[in-house]
Amino acid sequence: MNRQKRNLLWTAGILLAMVLLSLAALGMGRFSVTPRQVLAVLLPGAFPQADITDNMRKVVLDIRLPRILLALLAGAGLSAAGAAFQALFSNPLATPDTLGVATGASFGAVVGILFGFSAMAVQASALAAGLLAVALVYLVGHTRTGSPMIMMVLAGMVISALFSALVSLVKYTADPQDVLPAITFWLMGNMQSATWSNLTLGLPFILGGMVLIFLFRWKLDAMTLPEEEAAALGIPVRRIRALVVLGATMITASVVSMCGLIGWVGLLIPHISRMIFGSSNKRVVPASIGFGAIFMLIIDTLARCVSTSEIPVSILTAVIGAPFFILLLRKTGGIRAE
Repeated sequence: MNRQKRNLLWTAGILLAMVLLSLAALGMGRFSVTPRQVLAVLLPGAFPQADITDNMRKVVLDIRLPRILLALLAGAGLSAAGAAFQALFSNPLATPDTLGVATGASFGAVVGILFGFSAMAVQASALAAGLLAVALVYLVGHTRTGSPMIMMVLAGMVISALFSALVSLVKYTADPQDVLPAITFWLMGNMQSATWSNLTLGLPFILGGMVLIFLFRWKLDAMTLPEEEAAALGIPVRRIRALVVLGATMITASVVSMCGLIGWVGLLIPHISRMIFGSSNKRVVPASIGFGAIFMLIIDTLARCVSTSEIPVSILTAVIGAPFFILLLRKTGGIRAE
């Protein structure tokens, strides 16, 4: 089987898995809904004999559907951002928070929680603080001497440490009875707050960021070259770098503003994609988007179904993701060159 047919089969399989897993997740939970009832809610009139109640419609359409969409978007976006940063910085350990956007967004969110902002205001505050963090990284890392990529990474570490300290300061001053538990639970990552209104605010940023990264996936391979060599090939290095960073920042800030901190996805999924499809980013980025969406959907479904109280998503991504990554690494022996 040639590579084109193989990639088409993988694409079809990923899309089919996303649809089937989403339909299954819509029926799973403490309020059980059968697959026939789920389809009857989604496709009114297609199953007239199905016994549908108003509670079922509310659970499927207003509670589970936006949450499933958020899980798909968050997983796809974080994986695309991780793949882009790993290629951009030529660093296999790069994550969507390499430039401090996640910690910046966390600071904006915890400040909103501390002052009792509404859910939408907390989300807007987190989004703004995440974008501010990356702006500060560009301001600090901009230099006429030295490697710009190294300076950006170092600036990202500094800004991330600064906002992490500010988050700790807010937690220290928060009311330990009411506010501190809310902040702590939010920082561990969860999708309980997924609503259509939250998606309306965050969806354009995630989709816009993924489109930017997807469009420039062909150029990410050339970005691993020294800047002078890439420029000699006619590649506008600085413009592509700025647009890719902007796309990854939009994704990460928006995801953190809606879900809190979610680790491992942006690190784990791009490596799995490279193990399967090789190192070319024109294949790694689309694969990361698909695998990331499926992985995050499975994790979120487990988080709300395996126990009576919901498990924070970031705990499951680490507990499940780390052994899975080790197993794949041992089995494949590393990343395929082609």
